Amino acid sequence: MSDIYDAVVVGGGPSGATAAHDLAGKGHKVLLIDKSGRVKPCGGAVPPRLLEEFDVPESMLVNRVDTARILSPRGRSVDIPVGDGFVGMVDRGPFDEWLRTRAVDAGAERVEGMFESVENAGSGRPRVHFREGGSRSGPLRSVECRLLVGADGALSKVARQTIPDSGKGRFVFAYHEIVESPDVASEAFGPARCDVYYNGRFSPDFYSWVFPHGDTTSIGTGTEQRGFDMRGAIGTLRKETGLDGLRTIKKEGAPIPLKPLPRWDNGRDVILAGDAAGVVAPSSGEGIFYAMTGGRVAADAVHQVLETGSPRALRKARSRFLRTHGMVFRVLGIMQNFWYTTDNRRERFVAICQDRDVQELTFEGYMQKELVKARPLAHARIFFKNIGHLTGVVRA
Repeated sequence: MSDIYDAVVVGGGPSGATAAHDLAGKGHKVLLIDKSGRVKPCGGAVPPRLLEEFDVPESMLVNRVDTARILSPRGRSVDIPVGDGFVGMVDRGPFDEWLRTRAVDAGAERVEGMFESVENAGSGRPRVHFREGGSRSGPLRSVECRLLVGADGALSKVARQTIPDSGKGRFVFAYHEIVESPDVASEAFGPARCDVYYNGRFSPDFYSWVFPHGDTTSIGTGTEQRGFDMRGAIGTLRKETGLDGLRTIKKEGAPIPLKPLPRWDNGRDVILAGDAAGVVAPSSGEGIFYAMTGGRVAADAVHQVLETGSPRALRKARSRFLRTHGMVFRVLGIMQNFWYTTDNRRERFVAICQDRDVQELTFEGYMQKELVKARPLAHARIFFKNIGHLTGVVRA
């Protein structure tokens, strides 16, 4: 291990591993610091676009989903077909490790370590301190770099130590149980179907899920309300769906951001990416694609700074990301803030999703990762149907 690097990346999830891979591929000297035993509850859904844009082989998928079933508080269910495409499912453990290994293959150095602190941030020569081995009792090591990428997840320590207003993030607390998948399909489980529950008993302000991963299945929930019994909610969901008899492999919980931070850089030599920057989609909670996109945007900005010596590219990274994805985030945020607040509204939301226009535009948007603008008449029809549900003209 050297003492001086062009870039140090803290965090080896999809965002950090992507940033390290891209920077190493451009010939920069990169150190990737990742702690062992990372916990991240995640449904594991990825769009085909991710495989294409980031050159991820389909062999990393553990399942292909062709239908999403949404269920209302009163038990109404709506099956939404994916159409010609599919939703891929990955297991975060093997998937993240594959991304880290690819970064090393591209030339990045990797060390298992736990970030402690950074000093001299803003000087152009940050010094990063971490515990080698990934435990708080490991030997303390220090390295110097020209730029630091904070990809250390929600509640990022890098952000809190270096970025103004980093405490203004918005979070959902997520919890899931990974279980052995049922041997046969049933009304409560489809091996190629994602089930999404909009029900205040299981989540007062978000949703709960049953996502099949081949041999295993993720059953989870999320909420912004502190004190809500997520373990109890998942226990109830499993019991009511008949999934309580399945062997539980592990249980995980962690915060997930639902709002981009107001700043992603310190103006000189630190930039955030992924969950650390708050780039998880509201309403859906989708994060893997946006994390990897954020990691690539951060890497491009770091590369420009290293090439030109000007930190201007760091300041432009956030606006570059939001120029492409900001409108989607805003629309999804409005959806969550309105439709997820009461069971009556959840009931109406599921009713709206019976509409074919809604279904088609939803998955077109999911696949393309942007609002679909080519069908204005469909948008107009959806607008008036929403008004009908909001005013009660249309019965749920």
